Amino acid sequence: MSPIIKKTLTNFLLFFAPLLISETKDISIVVHGGAGWFSSMTEDEIEGIESALNNAADLGYGIMLEGGSSLDAVEKAIIVLENNPLFNAGKGSVYTSELKQEMDASIMDGSNLDAGAVASITSVKNPITLARYVMENTEHVMFSSTGAEKIAKEAGLETVSPSYFYSEEKLQRVKKKIKADAKMGTVGVVALDAFGNIAAGTSTGGMTNKKPGRIGDSPIIGAGTWAENGVCGVSGTGHGEYFIRLNVAKEICVLMKYQNLEVKKAAQIVIDRLAAMGADGGVIVLDNKGDPAMVFNTPAMARAYKNTPDDTFVRIYKD
Repeated sequence: MSPIIKKTLTNFLLFFAPLLISETKDISIVVHGGAGWFSSMTEDEIEGIESALNNAADLGYGIMLEGGSSLDAVEKAIIVLENNPLFNAGKGSVYTSELKQEMDASIMDGSNLDAGAVASITSVKNPITLARYVMENTEHVMFSSTGAEKIAKEAGLETVSPSYFYSEEKLQRVKKKIKADAKMGTVGVVALDAFGNIAAGTSTGGMTNKKPGRIGDSPIIGAGTWAENGVCGVSGTGHGEYFIRLNVAKEICVLMKYQNLEVKKAAQIVIDRLAAMGADGGVIVLDNKGDPAMVFNTPAMARAYKNTPDDTFVRIYKD
């Protein structure tokens, strides 16, 4: 396609997309901020989590309402949560046993099954942005550690010093060997845009006191993240080793695709399998019509859902 034709088509879409989208009801976004107990959190922290979930959902939905893609919505909504220290992702990432922060993230485009992921990175402000860069600008799917950080620097993405991620409270959890069961603050977003494209993304700091180099499910395509047009998109949160063993995210979509299960039923079956193995966790899912499932086997999962310009559903505890 010539540059002139491409520019003409782009301008056409930018002008007419908002008009077309105003008649579309399927635009939807679902967000999570981790599953767990949340029992030790203050009222201010709970309110802060709810506000951040609402802001992330509003931002992502607004992007799609104005003609933006589900990929844009997922990335930008996750950035809101990565920049908030109340979550275990980006700025709020927990510490390893060696008192360092190692972050993982992934993103997937349901229109073509393209995916990008990064693992064990320490200096990139927004891991989800690097994951998307890997997807769109390299021939690979996943990079880890210094290799991923080198790509970030070459791409001109924002990098920061370790002090940016510093948290005395989370540092003390490791030093005092405090069991970190208040919440599992991994973050994730699934979005369906007006063009029927589903995207999903997940970002995390991993497990408190994890051994250096440990990688959980969040950057593993099919385990913590999956998106497939016409079927569903998934982002998970919980005990990553079990999510990897069960290939949780893709398994939900497989049940929907080949057994024609509706979204909540498929999600519940897989979460029940996790529980049977003794694992905690939850998932957010969108089907190809924008219907959500927000299923978890813990007392709480921070979550939000939006499919109209008006109210946003936001909850932490079970209804």
